[in-house]
Amino acid sequence: MLRLLLALRSELGIVLSVVHFNHKLRGAESDADQEFVAALAHEHGLEFYVDCADVAARAAEMHISVEAAAREARYEFFGRLLVWEAEAPGVREPEAGSRLDKIATGHTLDDQAETVLMRLIRGTGIGGLGGIYPRIVVERGNDEHPGEGPGEVIRPLLEVRRSALEKYLREINQPWRDDSTNFDATFTRNRVRQIVLPLLEREFNPVVAETTSELAEIARGEQDYWENESSGWMGTVVHWSRPKWAAQLDRARALVQIPTSQHPLPQGLSSESEEHRFQKAPAIADASVNRIWLLAEPLAVQRRLIKAVGEHAGIPLEFRHVEGILRFAAEHGPSGKSLSLPRGWKVVRENEALIFCAPAPRHPGIAIDYEYPLPVPGRAVLPEAGIMIVALRIAPESRGPEYNPQQLLQPELLLERLTVRNWHPGDRFWPAHTKAPRKIKELLQERHVPPPERTLWPVAVCGDEIVWVRGFPVPARLRAQPERDAIFIRETPLEEE
Repeated sequence: MLRLLLALRSELGIVLSVVHFNHKLRGAESDADQEFVAALAHEHGLEFYVDCADVAARAAEMHISVEAAAREARYEFFGRLLVWEAEAPGVREPEAGSRLDKIATGHTLDDQAETVLMRLIRGTGIGGLGGIYPRIVVERGNDEHPGEGPGEVIRPLLEVRRSALEKYLREINQPWRDDSTNFDATFTRNRVRQIVLPLLEREFNPVVAETTSELAEIARGEQDYWENESSGWMGTVVHWSRPKWAAQLDRARALVQIPTSQHPLPQGLSSESEEHRFQKAPAIADASVNRIWLLAEPLAVQRRLIKAVGEHAGIPLEFRHVEGILRFAAEHGPSGKSLSLPRGWKVVRENEALIFCAPAPRHPGIAIDYEYPLPVPGRAVLPEAGIMIVALRIAPESRGPEYNPQQLLQPELLLERLTVRNWHPGDRFWPAHTKAPRKIKELLQERHVPPPERTLWPVAVCGDEIVWVRGFPVPARLRAQPERDAIFIRETPLEEE
């Protein structure tokens, strides 16, 4: 791709730089790839932007696949490059001062066909059939150092076969490097590349890669249409409102004389109104669907609307859930009957409405926001979340496999008493293996924590600094030394105590 862009840059009127991210997955081979790209950039007098991360460690730490961890690390790097600041925080040289507005990746038509086939094999909908998108938006920088709007990652080679690129490189005598893991049959994509696609081309359709890519383009158009339709449904045939149990929380606050200003209503709702229509669901809200309208629409619209409600509310609805909800909606029976959904949600059938009810806190008589002292060592009971947070002092000789080193804090860097509370909008945390502090909201969104659970997510604060967030490694600078005492913070269900 670089050699093609070099040949076309005068015609396109572009200024080129070279970007490389080393995932550290293949040891010396990964480093040799980096050196090859650096030499190529130097040969053509181009700026070279490089970064690296231990992706395997990140995947193990976050309990996600290596592929997902690699993508996250790579796109964090892209986001930092797309910063139009004189000095970008958390970005190592020579990225500071970069003026990149687009990053082009070398995905080919073969990559597109492989992606669509893998999703078909695993099961997918129209959105998944869209495969690799030709362009995606990447937010530049962060809140403290914003860019001038979003940048883009583009894939200009999605209509070009890999074999055509290799032929071009041979013609211009340009060597290239192959990733040895591309030949490892333990990876699904490699088996699709080495076995499935060649078999389909040989036995069924010699241009199956091209037709699969065309299918992806059609699917992307369909998906765009349905997303526009879905946004129109929110606030028209779908209304969002405060759950009934939220009013009970307000009464509980009044009884214990907690100022309302300390416990703001869910996003999108005002204190003057029990119900408010808006485009997207607030943090905690019920959704009411016009049942009569829904049942009169074609099946495709019915499915799309139910799926859209789930996506807005944070309910992971699979195909079987959607079909079950539609069967439930079409049944004739008494009002008030309910159907259980994932993550504690339920849907209630009324005569003219289908109501998706958000799960209440486990102890609904108590306010949503909470804050308790946590002695070190000691414990704090969090009835709002139905858990107890325990801080243990662990001697070096007592450290066993149950104590994750990534979760051990250095006692000397902590106060004798911490504060445990739910996170607040704007809170930031710096987990190990990340380049800079991140918004807790973004961290939880990346973990796909649903809004109802997200609201009560506990953090531990030392002075003004958040030193522990449930499910994330502690900050690197606070991590305990191997041969010294450590503080281990864990959660325990109240029923176990």
